[in-house]
Amino acid sequence: MRSTILLIDDDEKIISMLRRGLAFEGYDVMTASNGAEGLNTLLNSEPDLVVLDVMMPKIDGFEVCRRLREGGSQVPILMLTAKDEIEHRVKGLDLGADDYLVKPFALEELLARVRALLRRKPEHNEAGEPKLSYEDIILDMDAREVLRSGVRLELTAKEFELLNLFMQNPKRVLSRDLIMDKIWGYDYSGESNVLEVYVAMLRQKMEEHGGKRLIQTIRGAGYILRGDT
Repeated sequence: MRSTILLIDDDEKIISMLRRGLAFEGYDVMTASNGAEGLNTLLNSEPDLVVLDVMMPKIDGFEVCRRLREGGSQVPILMLTAKDEIEHRVKGLDLGADDYLVKPFALEELLARVRALLRRKPEHNEAGEPKLSYEDIILDMDAREVLRSGVRLELTAKEFELLNLFMQNPKRVLSRDLIMDKIWGYDYSGESNVLEVYVAMLRQKMEEHGGKRLIQTIRGAGYILRGDT
């Protein structure tokens, strides 16, 4: 079955380029020229993925993303931004975007991100257990809920998947390449620091109530879920 992708961008040249590139790869493509039009389209259709520009008039991409997630939509969102500052990347991811690309970007990289986001994720952890626990953390796959010392953590979908991967592999060093492949579904070793951004956000949420650091950085090797410091 052909996947449907909704492009929301006010740049006609980018819309035209992406429409042609995605259609050539076999995707059905819908377009919207601003955030308001994009939200209206989403009320009447269910695309498999949204490619969403950040800087748009009236309703920007951040607000579109926020409204989608607050409305319960879990459609994968790939955000496009001309801003390279880390705070803009963090804001988009924290609002529930699944990935981002900084303009200008190569079409081949966008296509790789699209393929990765459309790849279905398993609904249960690899161990087949509905719940995982480590120290004071409980991860409930069925309820999509994480508790630390009894306090519920508000995690985005990608943060949940990342923590799930760590909890399936406690006290095991996970390389950057392995994590990227498992969570994002592609091997990208360029300038993107999406993994580092997600680890930082996950740590912040896990530690905001005074919890000790459990996700440790192993310099030159990757990350590990480990209680000792």
